[in-house]
Amino acid sequence: MCVFFYLFILVEAGFFLVECTMDGNSAFALDELLFFQVVSGMRVLRFWLVRVVLPLCAALVVGGCMISQCSGPEHAGRLEVKDGLPARLEKHVRFLSEDCHPRSVGFPANQEKVLRYIEKELEGCGGEVKRLPFKAGERTYENVQVVFPGRRAERVVVGAHYDSCGETPGADDNASAVAGLLELARMMRGCKPECTVELVFYANEEPPFFATEHMGSVHHARSLVRDGVPVRAMVCLEMIGFFSDEDDSQSYPAPGMGLLFPDRGDFVAVVGNWGSFGLARGVQRKLAEFLPTVRLNVPDVGLGLDLSDHRSYWAEGLPAVMVTDTAFFRNRSYHQPTDTADALDYRRMAGVVKGVYEAVKELASGE
Repeated sequence: MCVFFYLFILVEAGFFLVECTMDGNSAFALDELLFFQVVSGMRVLRFWLVRVVLPLCAALVVGGCMISQCSGPEHAGRLEVKDGLPARLEKHVRFLSEDCHPRSVGFPANQEKVLRYIEKELEGCGGEVKRLPFKAGERTYENVQVVFPGRRAERVVVGAHYDSCGETPGADDNASAVAGLLELARMMRGCKPECTVELVFYANEEPPFFATEHMGSVHHARSLVRDGVPVRAMVCLEMIGFFSDEDDSQSYPAPGMGLLFPDRGDFVAVVGNWGSFGLARGVQRKLAEFLPTVRLNVPDVGLGLDLSDHRSYWAEGLPAVMVTDTAFFRNRSYHQPTDTADALDYRRMAGVVKGVYEAVKELASGE
């Protein structure tokens, strides 16, 4: 990357020197034919550097350890879900996005309805269910926590925010992830993990609280650090239900990345920071058993890849990844009235949930 950067600087310096030939008194003056030959050649070189080489190098640097798992017969076979999981996911999404619409901060009665639904669905899962209240301004908001105690103090956290943006239905954002977390709790029934597993449903991920200390995930992450809880891993579920098999249905946060990675939005992504390489790789490996998966490790901020609750754990120095359908890089209904339950793919959603469950089991085994 540095070589191409310095080459680019040399080309620009060359342009400066060539421009000096426009002055007839310059010591660098060239004859007219040679002048145009030099300028034409340098323009071609600059075009390739700016439009092709530098974006490609940027994608490699930004992507870091981004890996695409191609789909194959094994994925199709594993996605033939026969246990009713897709239907249960759809039921949750429809209730949250239709019966509780809207779920944003301006509608506290609907948010209370969501909390009661979560608590009801968690009955019988075998975990310890509790509300975690916190203050934001003059109002009290609540996370919901369900804990599956392990033999060791180390903790595996999986979280998803239950609020929506404004008056949008928020089916993909983020009823899909809440539905997935509810079904993950059901799958945990009867499990005896070595490490404690904690599932958290967060308040206040959406505006006006996003990126403030009033996010539910900020309160939760800080409480873990304050109480000295050793966190083995955090997995954030953010929009896990929208997929597309159309060409050019997938975009990326940096120029040139589309040259390296799929142009169809038929995969799930695992996003980690530079301190979560191993965690991201492990989660990706389990998800790839069920559907195509892409992994990306990035700096803690920037590129639009820190726009969910995992950022709260990164800020505390905790290992965290986001599992996502990539939000607005694929779903054009992001934060729109068209983000409805009818647009989601519940079969592939079920594959995401099953993959996350397998990843959580492995993480909680303590190995």
